[in-house]
Amino acid sequence: MSRAPLCDLTGRVALVTGASRGIGRAVALALARHGADVLVNSRKPEGAEAVAGAVRELGRRAAALPADVSDPAAVAHLAEGAAAFAPHLDILVLNAGVSPVYARAEAHRLEDWQAVLGTNLTGAFLCARAFAPRLTARPGGRVLVMASIGGLVGLPRLAAYNATKGGLLQLTRTLALEWAQHGVTVNALAPGFIETDLTAGLREHPALREKLLARVPLGRFGTPEEVAAAALFLVSDAAAYITGTVLTVDGGWTAS
Repeated sequence: MSRAPLCDLTGRVALVTGASRGIGRAVALALARHGADVLVNSRKPEGAEAVAGAVRELGRRAAALPADVSDPAAVAHLAEGAAAFAPHLDILVLNAGVSPVYARAEAHRLEDWQAVLGTNLTGAFLCARAFAPRLTARPGGRVLVMASIGGLVGLPRLAAYNATKGGLLQLTRTLALEWAQHGVTVNALAPGFIETDLTAGLREHPALREKLLARVPLGRFGTPEEVAAAALFLVSDAAAYITGTVLTVDGGWTAS
């Protein structure tokens, strides 16, 4: 008797926040390539629609759902849009994130601190809360939280970003415990330095680039597709007995 591949997501509906570029885009496309229909969220409508179009080109259903996840009213509207797209939601990827501050902690302005927390941490909580009824309605739901090695180790000049990522890891563990009774798994990924727009300034600075690469045992930056591969594993049946954990995708950074 043949068995379906463990990473086959055919028939499942996924929502990816912050999916217009970088890691979010790569995750959305990876899920689509493995059979999922994908709801694409971004603050920018044109970005969300571009990725939704790419999902459709892969033969899957898609919808662009622009929303600022730091805004409770916008998240409520996002949930309504998802319900209109499909009667169920199987996979929620909480990826939306910003890091507008690169400075010593004492130089962080309060408004910048609040902006980072609003999107990265509060936004993830608001989305988890909004979609909880649909995710827990039937067994097999998957939640993936996009954290960072900044939630595991200190990264200088990124106090606000690090604080949110550490908070996301605790949110992951708490939701995993609370939702396990519903058959829902909740896990986190902790990428290291990945080739995205968020790290472009660091990677393009010669001295910083050399310093960062010296800390990575594999000697290179990661790619969004490599993070997406790990994401695919954690939201698939291959990881059905894994919950409340964090998987690092960092080239060995946290091992040294």
